[in-house]
Amino acid sequence: MTGDSVEGWDHVYSGKVRDLYRSPEQPGRILVVASDRVSAFDHVLEPGIPGKGALLTRLSLWWFDQLRELVPNHLVEDHEIAGGARALLPEAVADRAMLVRELDMLPIEAVVRGYLVGSGWKEYQATQSVCGIPLPAGLENGDRLPEPIYTPAWKAPLGEHDENISYERTVELVGEADAAALRDTSLAVFRAASAIAEHRGVILADTKFEFGRDRDAGPDAPIVLADEVLTSDSSRYWDAEAYALGGPGRLASFDKQIVRDWLAANWDEGSIHPAPFLPHEIVEQTAARYRELIERLTGQAA
Repeated sequence: MTGDSVEGWDHVYSGKVRDLYRSPEQPGRILVVASDRVSAFDHVLEPGIPGKGALLTRLSLWWFDQLRELVPNHLVEDHEIAGGARALLPEAVADRAMLVRELDMLPIEAVVRGYLVGSGWKEYQATQSVCGIPLPAGLENGDRLPEPIYTPAWKAPLGEHDENISYERTVELVGEADAAALRDTSLAVFRAASAIAEHRGVILADTKFEFGRDRDAGPDAPIVLADEVLTSDSSRYWDAEAYALGGPGRLASFDKQIVRDWLAANWDEGSIHPAPFLPHEIVEQTAARYRELIERLTGQAA
C-alpha cells in the first residue's frame, strides 16, 4: 500500500487510511493525508468511499478546534507560518490534508466506552466485565454505562489486530505518569465531546484517541492529541432520537458499520479468498452516513 504522489513531499508511510509525507523544507513537520480507503476487520477494501478522506479531515479539524482549550493537539498553527499553515498544503490534497508537528507517539490506543456495544457487549455476556472492568448485572446491548470506562489497547503493527490490555500493562509500557495522563485526558475529552454531540442530537457511544509528545519538549511536557480525533472511523455515533425510540434501528451508527455488516454476511474473515468488492449501494450508503454526521455535528453542509 503506497500513498499518492504529492509534489514537494516524500511519502514515508501508509496506514489503512492515512498517508504520511515529509519535506526537507519543513523539518519537524508531517503532512497527513487521509485517503478514501475503507478498512474492516483489519482489511483494506475496494472500492474506497468517495470523498471519505476529505470528510474525515474536516471532522478532525472541527473537533481539534472544539477541544483546543482542553488538550493540546499536533496541528501546526497558522501563526507559525507566514501566510498560514494551509498555504503549505499541496493543492491536489488540500481538502484532505493536515500539517502537523512530528511527535514521539505513545504505543497505546486510548479507548473510551460510554455504552455497552460491539466487542464490549460480547465480552460482557461472557464475563460481566469489559477489559477486566466489572460492570453491573443485567445490562443489555447498547445500554449506557454508569460512567465512561477507559479500556486501552496496544497498537499492533499494520495488518495485525490491536490487543486489549489492562491499565497495569500500560504502566509497564509507558510508565505510571503517562499511563495516568492517557487515562485521565481520554476520559475528560470523551466527556466534553459527548456533551457537544448530545447538544446536536448525536450520541457518542465510544471512541479511541492517540497521543504523542513533542520531540524537543522533554519527558515532562504534556501529552498531545494526535492523528484523527472523533471521526466516524475512530468513533461510534448514534442518532439520539432513534436511540430514545428504541427498536432495531436505535444503534444504527454514522460510520462504516454498513460495510462491516455487509462484509460479515458475505465473507468469512478466515477465508483464504480475498475480501470481495463492495457493492455500489453499500459504498453510497456509507458515504451518506459520513456526510450526515458532518452536517449534524457542524451544522454545515457536507
